[in-house]
Amino acid sequence: MKPKTGILLATIGLPRSGKSTYCREIYMNKGYAVVNPDSFRLAIHGHRYLASAERHVWASVFTAIDGLLIAGNNVIVDATNTNRTNRTPLNERGVQYIVFRTPEEECLRRAIATNDDEIIPVICRMNAYYDEPGPGESVLEVIKWEPNAVE
Repeated sequence: MKPKTGILLATIGLPRSGKSTYCREIYMNKGYAVVNPDSFRLAIHGHRYLASAERHVWASVFTAIDGLLIAGNNVIVDATNTNRTNRTPLNERGVQYIVFRTPEEECLRRAIATNDDEIIPVICRMNAYYDEPGPGESVLEVIKWEPNAVE
């Protein structure tokens, strides 16, 4: 008998594009477990990012995702997922993506407004190397940024 599995969703979008807020306000209220690699990074090594630890971080993230799904939970992965190659393990798990179309300029404005200077070069780098979802990647929803929307 195949074990009961939940639904797997994941976000795609730049830092400060609204992914975490959306996951918290929409999907947590729908009963989804929110898995955020940033939380794993802080718990494992206490830093926002440490390149040498990324394999361990993501091994832990995927262990959590798989355990939650096998237990029948619905899961949303709250991460940038801007690189197609890095999305492969999610694609292999049958993920559907929620894509955030927040322009780089707006993400930078939000970072500046919160005095988060550390994230500014990350936003620029991720935007320069952003991969759109392609063949074999399922998009459930696209969230388009509206300049007059309340934040």
